[in-house]
Parts: sequence; structure tokens; C-alpha cells
Amino acid sequence: MLPRKRPVEGEVVEDDTSDRESLLKKHRIGSLISSSATKTTTTTATATENDGNKSGDMSSNGGSISNSISSDHSVVRDIPLGDGNPQDIDEDLHSRQLAVYGRETMRRLFASNILVSGMQGLGAEIAKNLVLAGVKSVTLHDEETVELWDLSSNFIFSEHDVGKNRALASVQKLQELNNAVVISTLTTKLTKEQLSDFQAVVFTDTNQEKAFEFNDYCHNHQPSIAFIKAEVRGLFGSVFCDFGPEFTVFDVDGEEPHTGIIASISNDNPAIVSCVDDERLEFQDGDLVVFSEIRGMTELNDGKPRKIKNARPYSFTLDEDTSSFGAYERGGIVTQVKQPKVLNFKPLREAIKDPGDFLLSDFSKFDRPPLLHLAFQALDKFISELGRFPVAGSEDDAQKLISIVGEVNEGLGDGKLDGINPKLLRYFAFGARAVLNPMAAMFGGIVGQEVVKACSGKFHPLFQFFYFDSVESLPIEPLEAGDFRPLNCRYDAQISVFGSKLQKKLEDALVFVVGSGALGCEFLKNLALMGVSCNSPGKLTVTDDDVIEKSNLSRQFLFRDWNIGQAKSTVAASAATAINPQLRIEALQNRVGPETENVFHDSFWENLNVVVNALDNVNARLYVDQRCLYFQKPLLESGTLGAKCNTQMVIPHLTENYGASRDPPEKQAPMCTVHSFPHNIDHCLTWARSEFEGLLEKTPAEVNAFLSNPSEYASAMRNAGDAQARDNLERVLECLDRERCETFQDCITWARLKFEDYFANRVKQLTYTFPEDAATSTGAPFWSAPKRFPNPLQFSTADLSHLNFIKAGSILRAETFGIPIPDWAKNPRKLADAVDKVIVTEFQPKKDVKIVTDEKATSLSTASIDDAAVINELVMQLEQCRTTLQPGFRMKPIQFEKDDDTNYHMDMIAGLANMRARNYSIPEVDKLKAKFIAGRIIPAIATSTAMATGLVCLELYKVLAGGHKVEDYRNTFANLALPLFSMAEPVPPKVVKHRDMSWTVWDRWIVKDNPTLRELLKWLSDKGLNAYSISYGSCLLYNSMFPRHRERMDKKVVDLARDVAKVELPSYRHHLDVVVACEDDEDNDIDIPQISIYFR
Repeated sequence: MLPRKRPVEGEVVEDDTSDRESLLKKHRIGSLISSSATKTTTTTATATENDGNKSGDMSSNGGSISNSISSDHSVVRDIPLGDGNPQDIDEDLHSRQLAVYGRETMRRLFASNILVSGMQGLGAEIAKNLVLAGVKSVTLHDEETVELWDLSSNFIFSEHDVGKNRALASVQKLQELNNAVVISTLTTKLTKEQLSDFQAVVFTDTNQEKAFEFNDYCHNHQPSIAFIKAEVRGLFGSVFCDFGPEFTVFDVDGEEPHTGIIASISNDNPAIVSCVDDERLEFQDGDLVVFSEIRGMTELNDGKPRKIKNARPYSFTLDEDTSSFGAYERGGIVTQVKQPKVLNFKPLREAIKDPGDFLLSDFSKFDRPPLLHLAFQALDKFISELGRFPVAGSEDDAQKLISIVGEVNEGLGDGKLDGINPKLLRYFAFGARAVLNPMAAMFGGIVGQEVVKACSGKFHPLFQFFYFDSVESLPIEPLEAGDFRPLNCRYDAQISVFGSKLQKKLEDALVFVVGSGALGCEFLKNLALMGVSCNSPGKLTVTDDDVIEKSNLSRQFLFRDWNIGQAKSTVAASAATAINPQLRIEALQNRVGPETENVFHDSFWENLNVVVNALDNVNARLYVDQRCLYFQKPLLESGTLGAKCNTQMVIPHLTENYGASRDPPEKQAPMCTVHSFPHNIDHCLTWARSEFEGLLEKTPAEVNAFLSNPSEYASAMRNAGDAQARDNLERVLECLDRERCETFQDCITWARLKFEDYFANRVKQLTYTFPEDAATSTGAPFWSAPKRFPNPLQFSTADLSHLNFIKAGSILRAETFGIPIPDWAKNPRKLADAVDKVIVTEFQPKKDVKIVTDEKATSLSTASIDDAAVINELVMQLEQCRTTLQPGFRMKPIQFEKDDDTNYHMDMIAGLANMRARNYSIPEVDKLKAKFIAGRIIPAIATSTAMATGLVCLELYKVLAGGHKVEDYRNTFANLALPLFSMAEPVPPKVVKHRDMSWTVWDRWIVKDNPTLRELLKWLSDKGLNAYSISYGSCLLYNSMFPRHRERMDKKVVDLARDVAKVELPSYRHHLDVVVACEDDEDNDIDIPQISIYFR
């Protein structure tokens, strides 16, 4: 049993602050906002009580937070800051967004008031993304009423809203997304003076003259008000940003500062710095860096930023003379210093005449932005002259617009364009009135992110114009004027761009959406608005085996807080049907994989028109990719990571498949590094997560496996007879004997002794085995970079981090043993008194202790020749120990759950990691960052998700229209932080040629009439292919080298599969697939397609 100690008088120093991070340096902020609601005279939605905390007067309590996963390093002037109390941020709700922005940026968002003018599809998408992000308030401005036309692109409106003011009709559904955001409306003519209430204003439907007036006011206002003008016109879109004459960007890319571990520094002018080859350096010439922890050349530890040049993968030159400095001995970290960047924006009135460089998205269209710059100006003139948009299909209107573009172009003098591409301008004119949902989703993501940049100084703004078009999405066959004629339905705007024939194809489509998380919610919204699967025989099937959690609500916008715990697919399908009641959708809760091929069977896949992936892991993507490859179905693939997103089109016979190219596997730290020689916080957290699972999940589960069937368990261990079996038995015996807990005091004792073992005794043993002056077999210092020499910790109840570790450990230990947790366990003074009762024996390091230092080792367990004897002895001791347990005793294994801040899981892991970091002088992290790393949280925000799905749905038009060439499709990589948009044609599949035949990975050869093995070989021989091996799954059905296999020649291939592979073919399966290895007549291997043998 665990030792106890008599009570000892002791005093605990109680900390007044609830969170160390509230001890922040205070800053004076130039741009402050009132805590009162935005000064509008119309409707204001009610916010929750918490809103007061998030959006009060921020003048006295701003500041920077260290240790956030997203780097917020600098003090921001002229940008509102949130309240200084970090707990104002609901980390359960915003955890994925915090992983992108960090606390500082989130606080600035919480203090920002935004105006969105124009509540058609684009305005609705922008407002949605801002409400999900958690700004202080969003004011919706629109003087017009809802039309049936608007339902093509606006997910907020229903047919019941037709005739209502657009802004007023939007409030309720936007408010449901986030009750902490104040949502107001303005329904009358906007004056420029009203803009002074906001930090950023967005106009989606205003004429050029008004835009000039409003922008001039915002540009000259003190402090400047960020102004964004965005438009979506059919398949064309534009964005203009002006954040003022001097806007400071404090983090241009959102990436963590790059670091390196120093190996040597020369005493030269300039000095050469070499780093260990653990990881490549990411520095660039001209970067500023700071040094720390250097032994010997301590002059560099002064914290002064220094410029580097000649950056190489593992070295760089320091622009400084170190010849008079002390000689470098060992150690040292070099860290990039991220520099603020000041941007000088021009107002629209000036920028429109001198736009500078346009942000390109597609290098095959490098000449488009200048032309579209003129086209949008010409459209404004057309509307001001005629009082309406060009009519879809009207050649007269198109020619009128083209002539205006020509006039604007002639007015440019020497800067005029050589050609104005009438065909492109005709497309522009025809679709000018329409706001398409995919375009609104894409631009809603881009503009929403620009607003976040304007309010926070986080990420580089779009500077200043961006133009985009997707004319490749149009049907390839020419459309007549009558094809664009409105049908008085909710899809009229879409019909005005694509015609009624494609609309019919969309409505009749059979679509499979795999996943209904963040991507899935956006896809379902887009598909419902586009009318996909909204008419018989169309059908949309969505599947997801997950349930809704609170952390989903910040970006999976079809879910509400009352849906927590419900099935994602069911709730998402219901919400999508509310957007468009005509949607024919079936929601399933099945994981897509080999185990559900009875649900997603052959006929299911064969009937599909297209598959849309909305998945969050590579293995599932690869499986769906193989299914689409097999059944020759288009697959639209996308993914996001923070502000980054990518899309990939997988089109039968035109493009390579998803699995054709893969990212290299993520580099894993060697086991010995994680367990004995960590040199960064990731190593500490990896170790902490492993220890948590071993102590609280795996060992209790192993105990239960033993107690459930002692004889079978003992037999299994004896049969294994290896070091792993010995370790398992030792852990079980230790848990049930020496470390068995019967009271909460026992649990405190266990936690206190674990602290001593982990952070004192093990370190003492390590430094005894390898002293600070130890050398390797080659004579080099053992403790050279990247190794860090550790120091043991001295436990103190006065150190709250020590006490919090004991609290979390004892509570979780009690949980595994089913011991009630007393109320006093959470009282620091009483807990300290209980800890002081624990007897801690003096540790003496041992000689000849083996510590693994081999970086290639995969296990810390060492085999022994007497493992079998030890296992027998351990089994006997376990049997004896079992007799002392209560009948029916079982432990309660704890599965790690990162998203419940009340369960002490992350407290335990953060405590383990930070105490270990303290051993090795590694910077510690707060619980939130520990959650990101140990919980392997994928950073996610609504803006990049919206953009990705908009881009995919632009490709969906092409897929369902049919007939497009590979050059019409686009794969995209985008990074909204930079911003960067890179679009390119998909890569075509590799073609294999043999004789007069050719094939790709998309081809599958079909052999019917239930052939015998001989007939199959003859069928191949007729093609000049000599088969030497045929396999089904992992089972070999035939190999020409085995004489006995010739006896199988006259057996049916399907019977061989049943007899040899022992396969059971279900009644719904009509064929089986075999892999055949072949040679040509010159004995060259030929890679042939998979062969399907039809036997029914």
C-alpha cells in the first residue's frame, strides 16, 4: 500500500489571480470604441449576458498574450483591443479559431463593430463568417426588399420573406449563429457620418460615386475606418480594400517564428552560425533573429535583433563581428523576430485610376484583371445611365457594355489595353445581375478574412484590388437567348447565367456528400441553394458517424447549441432542407469504409453522378478515392488548415486520382528523444499524452482484462513470453498492489510520488548515468545540441503549478478507482496540507542502469533471457493479489477528451508537460496551447472553409454539365493569410501503352461469362500479355512458378477465390476483382488495369 505521513504544519501561498496570463503589460490604444450598442435607430437583436464582458470599454486592459499557438507578438495601435481577462473567450466554442488567431486577435475581434451593406448572397455570406468569428457587433444595411431572385444565393431567406426588407429578414437566423454578437439593422439611406461607429465597413452593392464618398470619409477619418468594396456579378467577382493611409500589419503570415538549435558559432567578421541537422532552417536573407541560452559566446544573449544573410538549410552568416566575443562552447537557440509592416493604402478615387499590381489567382489569365478592372467600371456606368442591369441573353445590352468598356479604355491614354476580349465581356454582361451562391461563398470567405485583418492587424491585407472569374464553369455548348429566360422560380438568377438545361441537370443529380462537419455544412448549404438534387430522380445522400460538439459551433454553421450531442448528418440535412424545402436528401450515420460496403454497395456507387468529399482525415479520403476510381465517378476533394485551403478535382479519364500523389509522412521524434532527451515543448507534450494514456487508460484496461478472465490472461502472457508481456504484468501488479488506492489520500500520495519519480528521481538517474561532462564513444560531448542537460525539480506546495499537478493527478486517479472526490480536494490550502502528509523517501541513483540513446530504437523495453521465469513469478503474485480485492472490483479507464475543460485531462497533460519542460529549461505553455498540441487540434476558421466549398461548387457546374476538357478544370491552393490564390489545371493521369492499346488508372477490364483460369489466361494472351501471377486480395490464386497451380486451370476463377481465399461473396455482389501481373513477349513487366470477373 502507499505510505502515509503525519500531518505537518505548512503554509500555502495563495495566488490572487485566477490566471497567470492576466498579468499583462497594459497598452494605450488609439482606436477605442464605446461599450454602448452601435448607434443605429432601428432593430437591435438581444445579446446574451456574457456580451457585456466581451464588449465593454477596452481602454484600460489590453495587451499581448504569450504562448498562444498563433503568434501575436506586437502591440497594436489604432485597433480596438478586448478586455484583458483571457477567460472572456469561450475556449470550448472557439478553440479551433484560437489555434489560428491567438487570444490577442480574438480580443480585438470581440471589440470590433462592423457594417455590412447589401444583404444579397454576398452580404449574407460575409455577415455569417463575421458572426461565427465573434466580432462585437454586425450592423446589416439594406434599403431593398427580398425578391424570389435572391433565393439563388442567400441561405437566410425563404419564400416567406419575399417582400420584407432584406436586413430585417436576416437578423434572426444570423443571431442564432452566435448570441454573443450584437446584430443591428439599418434600413434607410446611409450617410457617411454613420460610418464613424464602425472599425470596418463592407459594401457589396453600391455604385461607384457613393463608394468614392464613403471611402474618402473612411480614409480621412481619425483613426481610419477600414473600407472594403466587394461585388459578385455572375461568374465574375471583385474586391477592393483600403485600410487607411498607414496601416500596420503585425503578423504578415500567422506562422510561428522559425527557430534553430545552434551547433557552432565562429569568431569571425562576419560570423558563421551552424545549426544541428535535426530540421532545416526556414530563415531568409534579411531576417532578424535573436539568440538565447548560448554558453561561451554570451554576448549574443542580449536579446538584440541581428540581421542574417547567406541563409542555408543548416547555416547562415550573422551580419556582425564576433572576433572579440567569447569562444562558443555549446547550446543556444536562434529565433526569428517577426517584423511589423506598414502599408500605405490609397482611396478608391485614386486607386481606380492607378491600380498598381493586381493580385493574381490564375497565371493562365494574367491579362484578365486589367480588363475586369474596366468591366466593373463600365457596368457601373451602364447601370447609372439605364437604371438597370444588362439583361441576360440580350446582345444589345452586351454590345452597349462592350462599347462603354471601349470608351473607358480609350480614356486611359498611354495606359490603355491593346484588346478588350468582347467574348469575355459578353459573358460578363449576361450574368451581371446574378449573385451565384458558389461565388458568394468564395468571396464571402475572402472578404470576411479581410475584415478580420482590418480589425486585428493579423495577416497581410489584400492590397488593393482582386479580380476573379470562372467562365470555364459555363456549359460548353452555345446557349440561345431563350435559355436564360426566367421561370419565376428560386433558381432564376442561376438560370440567367447557365441556362435552364444545366439547371435541370443540377436538380436531377445523384450526389454523395461524405462528411457533414465544417466543409459538409457549407457544401449542403451551397447545394441546396444551387438546386442540386431538388427534383426527382435527384437525390443527395450525406453520411457522417460523428455527433455535434460545442467546439463545432464556431464554423459548422448549420448546427446550434441545442443540437449538441445529436447526429451531425441528421441535423445538417434538416437545416439544408429548411434552406430549400425541395431538397431531396437522405442522412446516414455510417462511416464510409470496407466495413460498410453492404450499405454503400455496388449499385449505390454505380448510380451516382458525383461524389463530394468533406472529410478530415487522409485514410478516409483514400478509401473514397479508390471507390470513385473503381466506379469511375467524379470526386471533388477539398481540405482546410487554418487560413489555408486546397481543392482537387478528380475527373474520370481526365485527371490523376487523389491517391496518385501524397504528402511525405510527418516526421516523428525518436523515442529516446521523447523519453529522455526532449528539446522542445512538442516532445514534452508527446511524452505527457503517452504517460496520461498509459497511467489512466491502458493500465486500468489491462487490469480489467486480467480481472475479467485471470486464467486466459495469464495464459496469453505466458504464451507471449516477451518483454512487452512482462511490462504489462508489472504495471498491472503495481496498480493492484503497491500503488492500489482505497482513499482519496492514497490518490494524493500516488500523485505526489509520481511527481517525485518523473521530475526528480528519473532526472537524477539520467544525470548520474550521463553527467554534464560525459562524452560519447568518439570523444564528443554527450550533452551537445540538440540535447539539453536537465535539472531535477524540488517539490513545493507554495508552487501552484506543482499543486495543480497533484490536484489533477489525484482526482483522475480517484476516478479510475471509483473513489469519491471530496470538496476540499479543490481547495489549495487543504490540498497542500494533505500533500505534506506524504512520505517521500530519498532517491539513490543506481549504477549500470540502461537508458536508451539509440534514435532508431522503437521500444524502451529490453528483452531478458529469464523473461519467462519472471512472467511466471508475476502471474503468481497477481493471483495472490486478486484474492485481496473486493468481489467484482473493476477499474474505470479514462479516455482522453480534450474538449471538456472540467474533466482535468488537459490539466494533467499540461502539468506533466510543463514540469518536464522545466526540467530541461524548455519554455512552458499554457493549457490552451497544450490542448492544441497534445489534442492534435487542427486549426480551423469559417472563412477558408467557405472559400474552399465555393471553389468546389464552381467545379461542380462543369462536372454536371459534362463535356469539359481537363484544361477547363481548376485545382486550387489558397492562403487567406498572405493572401495567395494559386489555381492550375489538374494533372492528367499517367498513360500506359501496349501494342495498339493504351490505358490509365481509370480503366478497368471486364471479363464476363464466369471464365475459368485457363480462359482468363487465354483472354490476356490474345492481347499479347503473358500472366504469371493472379491474386485476389492478399491471396495468390495462380503463379506460373508453382507446378501444382496448373491443376487449377479448368476451375472457375470465382471458385478458386472461394476455395483458396475462403471468400464469401454476398448475393448483391456480381463480380470479383483480381490483380494480374503480366509480361509482354520481351519479358517486360506491363502494369495492367484491375480485372473484374463477372460470374453472375
